[in-house]
Amino acid sequence: MAREHLPVQLACRVLHVAESGYYAWRDRPPSNRLVKHAWLTEAIVGIHTASRGTDGSRRVHAELGLGLSIHVSHGTVELLMQRAGLHGLPGNRRPRAKHVPPSVADLVERNFTRHARDQLWVTDITEHPTREGKVYCAVVLDTFSRRVVGWSIDASPTAALTTIALAMAIGNRSPRPGGTIIHSDHGVQFGSWAFTQGAHASGLLLSMLSTALFEYLEIFHDRQRRHSALGMLRPGECDLCTPPVA
Repeated sequence: MAREHLPVQLACRVLHVAESGYYAWRDRPPSNRLVKHAWLTEAIVGIHTASRGTDGSRRVHAELGLGLSIHVSHGTVELLMQRAGLHGLPGNRRPRAKHVPPSVADLVERNFTRHARDQLWVTDITEHPTREGKVYCAVVLDTFSRRVVGWSIDASPTAALTTIALAMAIGNRSPRPGGTIIHSDHGVQFGSWAFTQGAHASGLLLSMLSTALFEYLEIFHDRQRRHSALGMLRPGECDLCTPPVA
């Protein structure tokens, strides 16, 4: 009330507090806890901004500890983010896949654990709203490190979208013929001639699942994001690491 230029005497009378108590509170230096929270909030805002506003409290907490060696409870991070009006993005919504009759066997059977890179890739399409309308992102992910090895973005979820992402993955990794499974759902984009021929020509083993893939895999198209499945390591930090024990 005093900050709104009301007389201090009147404000204290309305709030039933002593004027001397108000002045003592006003002139008192900030507590250590308040200073620490202000400092933590500044660090949290920096991490959240660097993630383009996508990281929630869990990943901000991980970045504080693993990235900045600032050890604080998750509850404190959550509280300070709420006070600062910060929050992460909800999980990405994916387009409803159109299904085709099964033509390729499921070689994975929902077992996505691998012990070396380029043993199993998974690919899927996610939908993202923008100011100009929806865009679609096809991603090829190495399940060992959770690293994005190929991607493509377009305004339509076409077979070309998935084929371009696959071509990028093949160009980036040069997989050994017969040594890498490429796993997808039965969406028409992944059953197209261009996609299947591109996979066969590079010696990839095609595998398909009857339901949406990314419901089983947590993914964010950013190499800097920390993943819970990797012990909160970044994908780029784990290409040569041993997967954490579940």
